[in-house]
Amino acid sequence: MHNRSESSASFVSKFVSLFTTPVGQFRLAAITEAWSWAGLLAGMSLKYSAAANPIGVQIMGPIHGGLFIFYVIATIRVAMHMRWGMWTTVIGIFAALPPFCTYFFEVWMLRSRRLEVKPRS
Repeated sequence: MHNRSESSASFVSKFVSLFTTPVGQFRLAAITEAWSWAGLLAGMSLKYSAAANPIGVQIMGPIHGGLFIFYVIATIRVAMHMRWGMWTTVIGIFAALPPFCTYFFEVWMLRSRRLEVKPRS
């Protein structure tokens, strides 16, 4: 049986790694950038609908812009850290352009095991 303190310590270390490791920062950036797309698209629908209210874009535009830059920097950092090839890195950066593709790129990187730390030989 697992000790509760061991499982909470594991959770805490995984949570902290989202902020302190290149892989964690990339994963955090990919997911938050995708969510910011959703917010920006919702804001655009308000702006260009009958409501004609630009507040959603005024709020989500700068947030999405900042998260976009965070994602690009995190992608370059993790690509160097994990020694991705040039094309994988380019695809990762370009994934930030269409809505929600950063999330799908992150899932692809997880499933293809390109986010796993390999022991150095």
